[in-house]
Amino acid sequence: MEKDWIKIFTSTDFYRAEIVKQVLIENSIDAVLLNKQDSAYRSFGAIEVYIHQEDFSKAVEIMALNQF
Repeated sequence: MEKDWIKIFTSTDFYRAEIVKQVLIENSIDAVLLNKQDSAYRSFGAIEVYIHQEDFSKAVEIMALNQF
């Protein structure tokens, strides 16, 4: 992953992380998912959402409005 990306959200539920990612993208913030779940046992690990560092303030504000 490129530098200057920071983790903004973590969940064990893929759908929650995907929703956060899509809301951020709809608000012009580049976001990517990093799946760290075990492929055999979905209960181990997490899905992480990363954004560019310069978008952090705007992303936190959007997430607060959407109650993530």
